[in-house]
Amino acid sequence: MEPFRVKAPAKINLFLRVTGKRPDGYHELYSLICPLALYDTLTLNVGGKGIVVICDHPGVPEDASNLAARSARLFFETVFADKAPPVPGLTIHIDKKIPVGAGLGGGSSDAAAVLKALNNYFGQPLSTQKLMALGTRIGADVPFFILGAPALATGIGDRLDPFAHLTPWTALLVYPNEAVSTAWVYKNLNLRLTKDEKKLSKFHFDGRFFNVDEHLVNDLEPVTEMAFPVIKKIKRLLLEHGAAGAMMSGSGSTVFGLFADAERAISVCTALRDNQLNQNWTLYVADLLI
Repeated sequence: MEPFRVKAPAKINLFLRVTGKRPDGYHELYSLICPLALYDTLTLNVGGKGIVVICDHPGVPEDASNLAARSARLFFETVFADKAPPVPGLTIHIDKKIPVGAGLGGGSSDAAAVLKALNNYFGQPLSTQKLMALGTRIGADVPFFILGAPALATGIGDRLDPFAHLTPWTALLVYPNEAVSTAWVYKNLNLRLTKDEKKLSKFHFDGRFFNVDEHLVNDLEPVTEMAFPVIKKIKRLLLEHGAAGAMMSGSGSTVFGLFADAERAISVCTALRDNQLNQNWTLYVADLLI
């Protein structure tokens, strides 16, 4: 069968509040998440035996632990559970553009892209809700990428309400080539010590209007900054270069600046790339997908 390609977008958290910790160890979140026009490209080839992942990025596992492979396996186990063998095989080639361990959701997006692609390929045997339920078993961000639109996320990030009120922004993303473990960040999160009380006291989100000055808050940022102080430096540079606001995305280490003018974002990106002090950083300019 002919291989086919699908795109998997990145995401940023426009705000991320940690509202509590559950008995099972997971944290309760309140976050506004938006997809970005920065993509991994996956080429899928249905056939053969087993699930094979091919990726030349050293940070991407090619074994069964890969989230895209896990999502394919879960899809096949669900859809073909009552059918006679053999279960289809699948080869997944990942052209990785979203940095790894960056707070941009690349692995979860790849997993969601595989679930959606296989569901379409086999005639949509699963509803969107069932597909999102499968995604939750892979990772908390996977249902968001299946939804594929800005959303307010609650629970562990898996309960989603579409958010249709964002205005256009262009994000300048700066990845300092420091991979961050999300598990490490949450392990070191202390609700009482890491919250910026002054900022949070002003945080009043009415569920409708996102305001950069008031709502750009990330409760995980102080934790990640302890190990990666470069995050604070990047935020300062982005603001000095005219970003309306700057913040770390997710658990980091990517920092984004929001620009109303795409040309300005591109100009700042060029200026920072030309600065030899920042030669180890990777920069991207991407529109919010609203």
